[in-house]
Amino acid sequence: MRVVLKLGTSVLTGGSDRLHRPRMVDLMRQMAALQAGGHQVLLVTSAAVLAGWEALGFPPRTRTVAEKQLLAAVGQGVLMHTYAALAEIYGIKVAQVLLTAGDLRDRTRYLNARTTLDSCLARGVLPIINENDTVATAQLKVGDNDTLSAFVANLAEADLLVILTDAPGLYTADPRLDPSATLIPLVERIDASVWEKAGGAGSHRGTGGMHTKIQAAEIATRAGTPVIVAPGDAENALLRAVAGEAIGTRFAAHGSRLEARKRWILAEIAGGSIELDEGAERAVRERGSSLLAVGVRGVSGDFGRGHTVRLLGPGGQEVARGLTRYRAEDLRRIAGLRGSAIEAALGFNEGPEVVHRDDLVLL
Repeated sequence: MRVVLKLGTSVLTGGSDRLHRPRMVDLMRQMAALQAGGHQVLLVTSAAVLAGWEALGFPPRTRTVAEKQLLAAVGQGVLMHTYAALAEIYGIKVAQVLLTAGDLRDRTRYLNARTTLDSCLARGVLPIINENDTVATAQLKVGDNDTLSAFVANLAEADLLVILTDAPGLYTADPRLDPSATLIPLVERIDASVWEKAGGAGSHRGTGGMHTKIQAAEIATRAGTPVIVAPGDAENALLRAVAGEAIGTRFAAHGSRLEARKRWILAEIAGGSIELDEGAERAVRERGSSLLAVGVRGVSGDFGRGHTVRLLGPGGQEVARGLTRYRAEDLRRIAGLRGSAIEAALGFNEGPEVVHRDDLVLL
């Protein structure tokens, strides 16, 4: 089994303002046990900024972009050194992989990243993955490491994503506000009622909370990878999750595993949205048709040819995602036109299909 493990800052610090080495040793022990059992493990880790803060003697925090990038630059080295030392105890080699949103948008860079991860796993090397916070800006960021872990699960075609956090899982209500709230062991499908149970943000040390974990689960389960959100301080939490024991909240995968090209489409961050009319929505959803220019009602965002876009029905709900054959500015000019009128409007013609059915994934 190929497993992506995401460790949040709250887990790696044990609720303190320092890396909690004893907990990190125990987590590495569990990863080593999985490797020894024939499983492949990829680690997505948080806490680089906190590790940098600790290494520099806890200077006053201003949380500017420049400060975060400085702390991340210092902390990445600290974090990797710590992981490498712990992994050496169990005879495991580690590799650092830093990603940005651009690596997930660009087809060539996406495939290069996947090849690197596959090569690591084939040689028994543990990839330790984080977002490259030292260069990522608002426009380049994936967002948070929960979301990044879902993209990595898609990238690596993982069989399971395990997110260990400081919460036991998803509850029927925010347990911090409602003492009668109970743990939900299984979520078959993520809908509005699930989002309502997400509660607020996480601790001051991290960037997430249950909301970002549901978002990650939605991304991964759409691509056929089940997700388990479980407490990182529970004994053998990772081993129990992989063994199929009831721990935390399991989010069931939707349908069969997608083939690699469509998996990439789902993993890529959408550059914008295309609104469909009712006829186009039915054709795409019910008949598996391509999206034609004549069925386009509106365009939002600034995307280029070959970028991933969201296809929205008349009510605003997301129907599908796909690769567009036209730039946003060109698509605005041909929206609603039949194929025969495209060349007169643009001076060129890439065909009547805005998104071809082979480049489209229904949601």
